[in-house]
Amino acid sequence: MHIPDGYLSPATCGAMYVVSAPFWYVAVQRVRKVLTHRTVPAMALFSAFIFILMMFNVPLPGGTTGHAVGGTLVAIVLGPWAAVLSISVVLAIQAVLFGDGGLTSLGANCFNMAVVLPVVGYFIYRVISGNSDVNSTRRLVGAIVGSYLGIIAASLVTGLELGIQPLLFHTADGTPLYAPYGLNVAIPAMTIGHLVIAGPVEAIVTGLVFFYLQKSHSALLSREASQKSEGKLWFVWAGALVVLAFATPLGLLASDTAWGEWGAVELKKALGYIPQGMTALSNLWHAPLPDYSVQGMGDVVGYIISALVGIAVIGFLLWLLGRWISRKNEIKKNRSSMGGSAG
Repeated sequence: MHIPDGYLSPATCGAMYVVSAPFWYVAVQRVRKVLTHRTVPAMALFSAFIFILMMFNVPLPGGTTGHAVGGTLVAIVLGPWAAVLSISVVLAIQAVLFGDGGLTSLGANCFNMAVVLPVVGYFIYRVISGNSDVNSTRRLVGAIVGSYLGIIAASLVTGLELGIQPLLFHTADGTPLYAPYGLNVAIPAMTIGHLVIAGPVEAIVTGLVFFYLQKSHSALLSREASQKSEGKLWFVWAGALVVLAFATPLGLLASDTAWGEWGAVELKKALGYIPQGMTALSNLWHAPLPDYSVQGMGDVVGYIISALVGIAVIGFLLWLLGRWISRKNEIKKNRSSMGGSAG
């Protein structure tokens, strides 16, 4: 579902950054208000989980691949605004370090996977679960259905963004300048694979983790867990992430390219040409670990190293983000107390 550089016009990329910016701003403000001892480690660990989860590619119809995201699960545990921040950080790291997605298209990718997916998924979860008990079956059903429909909604929006490109941006003779397939191709291609395979995978992963949390750490789902119990949980999650990192080469078994993420060679083979705009934008950034590979290492070792690097970078950046938000809260609190004293 990642849109690479060159698939969207500069105008579309700029518009998607503008659309995403208010969500980022509100997310920072909301997270600032609820920042506690649990928020930063929780955001770091669940963000790392999302990153690892997206490395497990699954085959889709038509010889392409896809992946789960876990956005609804993060929205349920941390809240939708924390999910917006967490997933956005993951997508930025994927684009900068691994060339998964693009820098120009980052605004669009964040809107699709960090805004639409968790917000839609969380809304459906809340509608279904209502005021039911944390351990109720309704909550589990809400998490499963919400995660499934959330990723479908994200794939639909992605298909729309790609599908309007040849309609709006083309040469005088009608040759597309960016993404070459119209709405009649892009929307079915994006949604069918997620309806049939990627969506069920998302629902299964979310359901299994949610069921585990219900049985073993239900207080976390109500956001009332104690610091002692959460410390044990974060230790378990950290260990599980390391294990998953060493299992990520399983994602290499589905080695075909995801729909809408083809390279220049693949496009030329399919179309007979490379869209002009795509050629101009696709080489703007060269990731240090392209396609989760490490120069001189085999595919398997490179994938594992990339997974571990991603986990470390995500943890560090979210720690910095937490420190920055905490410091701003302290400054604001001190100013308020000084104002109160002066009064």
